[in-house]
Amino acid sequence: MSNPAQFAAWVADVAQRRDREAFTRLFDHFAPRLNAYLIRLGSDHALAEEIVQDVMSTLWRKAALFDPAKSSLSTWLYRIARNRRIDLARRDKGEFDPDEPMLQPASTPDLDKLMDVQRREEIVRQAMSGLPSEQLDLVKLAFFEGLSHSQISDATGLPLGTVKSRIRLAFTRLRRALEAEGVVEAT
Repeated sequence: MSNPAQFAAWVADVAQRRDREAFTRLFDHFAPRLNAYLIRLGSDHALAEEIVQDVMSTLWRKAALFDPAKSSLSTWLYRIARNRRIDLARRDKGEFDPDEPMLQPASTPDLDKLMDVQRREEIVRQAMSGLPSEQLDLVKLAFFEGLSHSQISDATGLPLGTVKSRIRLAFTRLRRALEAEGVVEAT
C-alpha cells in the first residue's frame, strides 16, 4: 500500500530525475480517484478525463512545486483538479456566479470511510497477489483492460472455456480471501 511518504518520494523522483516509473505509479494511483471525484462533483466523463489529464501533466511539469510540509499529495492534486474544473466552468459560462453549487468546496471526506476504503483496497491487492499468474493475468485483462472473455481468448490464444474457468476460479479464491478478512459476507 502506498502512503504519503512514498507518494512524496515518488514526486521527488519525478521532480529531480523525471522518473517515468515513479510518475506511472502516481498516475495509476491518483488518476482513477481524481476521475471519480470529478464525476461525483457533476462533471461528465469526458470533462473529468480531460481535467485528470491536465492535473497529471501539471504534476509531471511542476512536481518540484509540491511541498509535503504544506499538504499531502492527494490534497494538492485534488485542489488542482477542483480549480481546473472551476476555471473551465467560468470559461464556458462566461459569467461567474459565486453561488453556483458546482463552485462550492467539496465536502471533506469522512476519514473513517476513507480508511475503510484504503483497508479494503489493500486486502484486495493482497488477495490478488495470491492468485496464480495464469488467473491473475486473465483477471487483469478482464477488469483493468476491459476485455470481454472472447477478446481475452483471442488475445491469449486460450480456449474460451479455459478463460472463463480461470476467471471463475480466481473469483472463488478472491471471494474466500475477502470473506476471511470480513470485507464481504460469506454466502
